[in-house]
Amino acid sequence: MSLDPENSDTNQTSIEANKVMTEEIAKTDDLSSEMPNSENAVDQIENIEDIQNSNRSNTVSNTHPQIVITPATLQLQGPKQFILDTETTGFYYQDSDRIVEVGAIEMVNRKLTGSSIHIYINPEKPVGDSEAIHGITDEFLKDKPKYAEIAQVLFDYLKNSEIIAHNASFDMNFLDMEFKRTGLPALSEVCEVTDTLAMAKSKHPGQKNSLDALVRRYEIPQRDRTFHGALLDAEILADVYLAMTGGQVSFDMDAISAHTEHGQGNVIRQKLELDLPVIAPSNEELEAHENWVKQYQEKYGEACIFAK
Repeated sequence: MSLDPENSDTNQTSIEANKVMTEEIAKTDDLSSEMPNSENAVDQIENIEDIQNSNRSNTVSNTHPQIVITPATLQLQGPKQFILDTETTGFYYQDSDRIVEVGAIEMVNRKLTGSSIHIYINPEKPVGDSEAIHGITDEFLKDKPKYAEIAQVLFDYLKNSEIIAHNASFDMNFLDMEFKRTGLPALSEVCEVTDTLAMAKSKHPGQKNSLDALVRRYEIPQRDRTFHGALLDAEILADVYLAMTGGQVSFDMDAISAHTEHGQGNVIRQKLELDLPVIAPSNEELEAHENWVKQYQEKYGEACIFAK
């Protein structure tokens, strides 16, 4: 069959156009074969999210199986406080004593969130006479993680918060030493620190201010403390701290005198009846007070105002 010379240019153009279209269709087919369908795409995205969530979970709680982190049951906004306690092999952080237990509970806006961390630690040395205080034995600690194994998780949990501890310098000196041994900064460099022992001495001068004494003074429910335990003591200290810092009442004098009459320039104030608790001193506290009064008189040659 011969081509019509008059339509040859048109036919050539049509052939080239068809060729281009065929190539474009082929490219589209190639791309569609490479693209997953919508269901596969969703599955892949969900798998990625599962892996990311699993990684986050492993970072927080599964770094070592014996790091116990309890998640918060209250999601609160505000600065974090951790009521913390440690147990150690002795009193001297600078003389090779080590931490054997750490316990801390989280508080936000004066409310316990339910979150806590609790770790037993192999001190890499005998616990010695300290066993009589905390009841933790060498046998119990032999399969526990070393501090270097738990340091990063504990540091990340506590950093950028306020640490509340009783005789805080003791706990913080040990924690700072332990973290520095692992190459991390001292915890006191990344946290504020509040010492409840110093607070108690300021509020109750001349009296016993041990944790047990404060529990009795503030009528905190008694717990079995045959042996000291870091998490147990942190829970007790949380009750004591809230009692020590929550008992103060500030009065709005304008509100108290809001019931007034302004007729003829007279102001009548309503009597305010307040039922405030009375905390009676113990025999030990009375004896300590009497000794203090006697020492004052011996030192200054006259009775103090409390004896007059």
